[in-house]
Amino acid sequence: MLVLKFGGTSVGNTQAIAQTAEIIKHTRELDDQVVIVTSAMSGVTNTLIQAAYAAADGDEQPYREARSDLLLKHQLVAGQLIEDGVERAAYGRLIDERLRSFERLCHSIYVLGELTARGLDVVSGMGERMSAPLLAAVLRAYGVDSDYVNAGELIVTDNNFGNASPLLEPTCEQTSARLRPLLEQGKVVVVTGFVAATTDGVATTLGRGGSDYSAAILGSCLGADEVQIWTDVDGVLTADPRIVPNAKTLPELTYTEAAELAYFGARVLHPKTILPAIEASIPIRVANTFNAAGPTTLVVPKLSNGHSVKAITAIRDLTLVNVEGRGMIGVPGIAARTFQAVADVGANVLMISQSSSEQSICFSIPQHDAEQVIETLRGVFSDELDRHFIDRVRAQHNIVIIAVVGAGMRGTPGISGRIFSALGEAKINVIALAQGSSEVNISLVVDDEDADEAVRRIHDAFFNDEDPRSKIQS
Repeated sequence: MLVLKFGGTSVGNTQAIAQTAEIIKHTRELDDQVVIVTSAMSGVTNTLIQAAYAAADGDEQPYREARSDLLLKHQLVAGQLIEDGVERAAYGRLIDERLRSFERLCHSIYVLGELTARGLDVVSGMGERMSAPLLAAVLRAYGVDSDYVNAGELIVTDNNFGNASPLLEPTCEQTSARLRPLLEQGKVVVVTGFVAATTDGVATTLGRGGSDYSAAILGSCLGADEVQIWTDVDGVLTADPRIVPNAKTLPELTYTEAAELAYFGARVLHPKTILPAIEASIPIRVANTFNAAGPTTLVVPKLSNGHSVKAITAIRDLTLVNVEGRGMIGVPGIAARTFQAVADVGANVLMISQSSSEQSICFSIPQHDAEQVIETLRGVFSDELDRHFIDRVRAQHNIVIIAVVGAGMRGTPGISGRIFSALGEAKINVIALAQGSSEVNISLVVDDEDADEAVRRIHDAFFNDEDPRSKIQS
């Protein structure tokens, strides 16, 4: 059994959907049981969300325009790829009803002047509910027996609207009960990505980009042989090709390496995708819809031989927060109070570094959270600031974390030396540094204006020399 997930660009227009249908048809010829997870057509989710927010602000025009534009967008594909008039008309009725429902919901938001997290989940999941039946109908037009299923019937979550967490036991029960009979009938099942529902059937979502996560959850529940993530790049690369034009495709990655890269800005996989795969030991393959015969990356539990460094990635739009003071030395609880304050704000800490003298703690957070975090910390430590136990709480904006990732770094001497030599030659200042005890990731903080050059220099240090440990075969 295979589970294939197709992202928004893979179903973004007529040509893309036709290419996706060919890939699915070919896959079905190789495997008896195939489940497809699809995102919304590219741009659709943003359009839906923007229209809903505009309605909450008292503007009806965007959701009315969105209804017309999205109707045309989906009907255009149906008209070009579905020859059967009855099939095309059936999809036309379905899409019209979906969009009427969207219009009614937005009108209610307009009247109330409020968009709740629960309401936003209903709106933002409508794109998948339009693309899944469209892809299933196109597959039937290509001679592939197919049906679609709303993932709200499969994936059960808590009620954390906007970023719900799956409840795996009921999810697997419902997934098996709903999908296995269809698969045994020989159907290719197309499932809506990203969306789910609570135990009471209230619509939720798994967070933006959550279709990858949906595919991994279904693959885990069904015991798939492989989960395939079809996107618009040739697998996972050694760096962002927009920054490093000679970046190479990585043939294999471990789960740990893939999770680190996803967390630190590599946009090929949703960060949570790895979790269900790890539990079920299911390989994940990353492939390019628009270069189906090209190189791919296989993510597996572990590798017998690992290169020292696998990839370099960057996460941007961050602020580095420093809590500094000579009076902090030997005082217990400073770190605990610091991060409790950050947690109370709801900010995500991406990296932590502390001097061995205990005179400072610094950590990086998303820039949009910085003002509230700084204000909260100054309140928490107001007594210490007044008594000069803590000298200051300050923020450095426009910083970037560069993550150097590779399981093979563990126990390999000289890695840090090569990184700092490469940056030193380019006169790039490292503001902060962190390395976990697992030695899978070395994280560096640099100024935003130095970030691209830093990535290029580090990449050259490990992938453009004669050291065989650093070579990646394409």
